[in-house]
Amino acid sequence: MAQGEFALVRENMERAVGRGSVLLGDHDVYAMLVDAVVQQRDIKALRMYAPLAEEAAARFDHKLYLGVAHRAWGVLHRLTGEYAEAETRLQQALEIFQKLATRWQQGRTLFELGELANAQDRRAAAHDYFSQSLAAFDDMGAVPDVNRARAALLG
Repeated sequence: MAQGEFALVRENMERAVGRGSVLLGDHDVYAMLVDAVVQQRDIKALRMYAPLAEEAAARFDHKLYLGVAHRAWGVLHRLTGEYAEAETRLQQALEIFQKLATRWQQGRTLFELGELANAQDRRAAAHDYFSQSLAAFDDMGAVPDVNRARAALLG
């Protein structure tokens, strides 16, 4: 998705907050919203929505959404230079996604671990994470994510 598309998703999700229905509750909305702001790398929005997404996921014991919230916290911590906290949150997310066998979520989290390793100048670890991410995406035919992982490996 292009950055403009993430902005549109975010705008629609922000309007949906507090308007939960039988089909879509606030926990769904917060998970989608925090995922959109992760893609935008918006620190202010991550600070606002990561706690709300985590609280809603915990309230419903929704494992997938809890993993999404952990990943959001991990990205926030990386962006603010809190690398130990980022590592902890991203590893928590990855563990949840592995237990749930959600390959795409695993690939996205491995990609974020690669970004974290890059931020710490751990090039070998970054390469390993990006390679694992690429393999997960490639297995699924997730072309935009494959391209992004390939670009990260080359960059």
